Amino acid sequence: MTTYDLVLTRGRVIDPETGLDAVRDVGVDGGVIQAVSDQPLDGVTTVDATGLVVSPGFIDLHSHSMDVAGHRLQALDGVTTVLELEAGAYPVAAAYRRAEIEGRPLNYGFATSWAVARMSVLLGLDTGGDLKDDFLANIGREEWQRAAPRNVVDRIVGMLERDLGDGALGIGILVGYAPRVDPSEYLAVAALAASVGLPTYTHARELVEMDPTTPVDGAEEVVRAAAETGAHMHYCHVNSTSIRHVDRVLGLVEKVRAEGSRVTTEAYPYGAGMTGVGAAFLAPELLHRRGLTPHSIGLLGAEGRIPDADTLRRIRESEPGSAAFVHLLDEDDPAQFDYIQRALTFTDAAVATDAVPLLWRSGAPDPFSWPLGPGAVTHPRTAGTYGRTLRRLVRENGVLSLPEAVRRCTLIPADVVGSGVPAMRRKGRVQAGCDADLTVFAPETVSDRATYTETVRHSSGFVHVLVGGRFVVRDEHLLPTAMPGRAVRA
Repeated sequence: MTTYDLVLTRGRVIDPETGLDAVRDVGVDGGVIQAVSDQPLDGVTTVDATGLVVSPGFIDLHSHSMDVAGHRLQALDGVTTVLELEAGAYPVAAAYRRAEIEGRPLNYGFATSWAVARMSVLLGLDTGGDLKDDFLANIGREEWQRAAPRNVVDRIVGMLERDLGDGALGIGILVGYAPRVDPSEYLAVAALAASVGLPTYTHARELVEMDPTTPVDGAEEVVRAAAETGAHMHYCHVNSTSIRHVDRVLGLVEKVRAEGSRVTTEAYPYGAGMTGVGAAFLAPELLHRRGLTPHSIGLLGAEGRIPDADTLRRIRESEPGSAAFVHLLDEDDPAQFDYIQRALTFTDAAVATDAVPLLWRSGAPDPFSWPLGPGAVTHPRTAGTYGRTLRRLVRENGVLSLPEAVRRCTLIPADVVGSGVPAMRRKGRVQAGCDADLTVFAPETVSDRATYTETVRHSSGFVHVLVGGRFVVRDEHLLPTAMPGRAVRA
């Protein structure tokens, strides 16, 4: 009888690709799933998973929380692979190098960043592949947000092409932060992605309902690029960029899919977004387009919300990179949460967090210490997206079955990235030969615990989380020395 390094025994195994949903033993050797059996398996280490779900590890397509502290919070929410694809990083080699040197609990990967490459050219920045130092520090500078001549666009596209050669997982396009760039530039970037068979990941510019003067409707731009260039266009956090217009946006996506284009979507189960307060669309004179006021905005870690337009202008000028909650919808109002829910339950939508880098209100930040110090703050979606999805959409609202929710957290994101990244085809599945990235959770009790005031309370009910067959979370406790994460490259 074969003896495996590790056996998870008698758990409810859910494999979203084959449709398996049954009690099985899972045998792991050398970081790989070697057997999924209805018969008992023998292991050097055996872990009883009776009454628990054994699923593929959750794959987050959209996380900006890429340091060790952020990984640990996300591990306690069932995540095993964390990807920075919407903003991306530039140069991508620097971002990979930093993570490799420091070590990471979870698997990680990066798209190249159109926005930071654009900043590098138009602002003359020496960029180092770090979101806070590169993008957030310069988010409010208008020089990078303007239309550029063709020779400059060609230079930016050339920079992105070289980054793709360094293993970037696609191209992150934050066009919503530079909403006056010429649509032809967006098409040029999409055409580059199509030429190498990798996706783009777009934060769309404003919808025409929000800004009738926009150079192009944000949703139309995404679907048009898919049709005209043949690129796989991934529509990031469609809930927060569409808000109350989500049905029209999803209808467009559905239409172009039926015509043969590849457009994928993602959403998260919260009513508040978060970004740098200096973002173009948070200018006081533009807030009404989204049905907002200055009081809809609150700085992360500060008491209360911004009281008036003058205060907002002053903060935008003095500290444009400061993280701010943007309360778009009231998720405790069932009618408003329904907009979010429709985005989450749209055909083949992935669950993704839009996790935010941790900040420290006091003391020197130390992303390597655990537990987190009392000054650590973030958006609650960083710590709770997957627990919240399983609680609200499965257990409370019943709009997703448990296997379907697992599919949206695992196989769907693996397949979004996997078309051009063979390594992702071994993730998001519980099958022999696949990576032993596994999440084991209690389906009746798993839940988020983070709130807008207690933002780093980790989820509960995620009993074990394994990355490459090694425990990062065991018996609901994080193992601080566990650093099994590996780079995912194209």
